[in-house]
Amino acid sequence: MTTPLAYCPRCAHALVDAPHGGRTRRACPEARCGFVFWDNPTPVVAAIVERNDKVVLVRSVGWPEKWFGLVTGFLERGESPEEGVLREVEEELGLRAELKALVGVYAFRRMNQVIVAYHVEADGGQITLDETELAAYKEVPLAKVRPWRAGTGQALMEFLRERGFAPEYL
Repeated sequence: MTTPLAYCPRCAHALVDAPHGGRTRRACPEARCGFVFWDNPTPVVAAIVERNDKVVLVRSVGWPEKWFGLVTGFLERGESPEEGVLREVEEELGLRAELKALVGVYAFRRMNQVIVAYHVEADGGQITLDETELAAYKEVPLAKVRPWRAGTGQALMEFLRERGFAPEYL
């Protein structure tokens, strides 16, 4: 959950709670300003990276030792989700990938994000981690992947079920 804004970024007045667009939102009371903090979700892309019948899972810097997830990243200005997911795979793993399919779009309310998840197939090159973002990776056979309940785990569960697997959540 995000911390509510206290002051208007345009005119520096203290923001108040006011009805806008059918909800209560933080807004500037100064009539000449008109600023409303909509707090729209941030678009994030996620890649289910498959290579050699395995899924590549990554551990972000700062995560506990046993936590692994999908390659993810923020969508950049002027970039399509398809371009963004392929860029993230190349930046974080050093691999070129081919877009196979959109898996789905998922609300990740806790982080105020919308996740656009794709299945990508990576080339057989050497994985080179972006060590500013990732601490480790592992390649897990499809039959042994266990999704998690939050965020990108829903996409991974859907991906596995579409391939005939019946995994249980961690």
